Amino acid sequence: MRSLLLLFAFCSSLFAAKPNVLFIAVDDLKPLLGCYGDKTAITPNIDKLAARGTVFTKAYCQWPVCGPTRASLMTSLRPEANGVLDLKTNVRAKDPSVLTLPQHFIANGYATAGCGKIYDPRCVDNKKDCDKPSWSLPFVSPHAAGELSGGESGDGAPVAGAPDCADNEQTDGLIAESGIELMKKLAADQKPFFLAVGFKKPHLPFIAPKKYWDLYQRDRLALASYQGGITNDSGYLLHDSPEFRSYGGVPKEGAIPESVQRECIHGYYACVSFIDAQIGKLMAQLDELKLRENTIIVLWGDHGFHLGDHGLWGKHTVLENAARVPLIFVPSAGSAVKENATPVEFTDIFPTLCTLSGVAVPEHLQGRTLEPLLTGKAKSVREGALTVFKNKGAIGYSYRTDRYRYTEWFNKFGKVVAKDLFDYERDPLEKTNLAGAPEDAALIKELATKLRRDAQGCERLFQK
Repeated sequence: MRSLLLLFAFCSSLFAAKPNVLFIAVDDLKPLLGCYGDKTAITPNIDKLAARGTVFTKAYCQWPVCGPTRASLMTSLRPEANGVLDLKTNVRAKDPSVLTLPQHFIANGYATAGCGKIYDPRCVDNKKDCDKPSWSLPFVSPHAAGELSGGESGDGAPVAGAPDCADNEQTDGLIAESGIELMKKLAADQKPFFLAVGFKKPHLPFIAPKKYWDLYQRDRLALASYQGGITNDSGYLLHDSPEFRSYGGVPKEGAIPESVQRECIHGYYACVSFIDAQIGKLMAQLDELKLRENTIIVLWGDHGFHLGDHGLWGKHTVLENAARVPLIFVPSAGSAVKENATPVEFTDIFPTLCTLSGVAVPEHLQGRTLEPLLTGKAKSVREGALTVFKNKGAIGYSYRTDRYRYTEWFNKFGKVVAKDLFDYERDPLEKTNLAGAPEDAALIKELATKLRRDAQGCERLFQK
């Protein structure tokens, strides 16, 4: 009996020694945050969080659409490797043995819980369970009754709105409350915990309580400085913003009037501040429970979002504004390095949380731990970050280095049908595709080699 008690005490001490993980997802959040240098955004809570950790200024999603990018992040596998390249494929239907990030933490002694939007519900078993093997507590999916929303397709619902209401009369306010209740429940247990909280704004429609709209003066908001096309356009980059145009108040075709642009930019910022306030509530609860010093925090937005640049509204491109994402890591003891400007990927989140938590890193993961960047032991862990997207029947593999973005588009037969090259030092607004310039032939050859060296799991790229 005594030996059993000693064993129990030993196991309990092991659990206590492991840090908790607070995993915060924000839908359609681009790096319009104070900690990313945006002078307009009012995001005091995220900025305060970032001040304790590392802000990755060149982080990139693996697919600029909710379902595939989240499936890739949660498995540390590129989209073709886990089979999710759309908004209807169930990741476990493609591979019943797939290992997810929270599932791995369960296997290593953690209690896991989640609420809101973590996976895209169309890419897992159902909205209620949200991938049942990932959670040791039932998943929570709150929804505010009567909330204005057009869903993913708009369906003519207003593109923006400022209801005069309390935070918890909107779904994200309820998600914050659910996250707080789960945190309390998990904290009462003996096990370390992995808590995932996923917020739904600033996804369209841009609706947030009026008090967040009132933080901004619309006439002072800047419109996208460049709203033109791309010289030597490959034909695979631009679109007519169909998701955005499905909402009421947006023209179904043609130019977007300046008044609509200003309203939507205003709405986007209001939604970001609304979410910032909800994150502040989570941080306050973490402090109240005295868990901040033993909790790793990671905050990410699932992909970027075009707000009028190139005339685009929405995601669905491999251009910088759709591929670049916010990624903030706060180790339990804080970070030695406050900012890192080298390319990193969402696939890197899984192995990073493992190494920070003292959990073994599964060998099959395609991401790389960012721990050396947080501690200052290394300046970079990869030469470039890969974003993949499918358009017009072709798959584009877009490789972002410190300076360049190089993309090759492959048809179903594995033939290259187009290329894109942007130099962000000379052309930060992506006005000109340089892929056809003879003087850049050597550079393209070099980038093509690096792309293939870093493209584990990209099937069509290596198709013979």
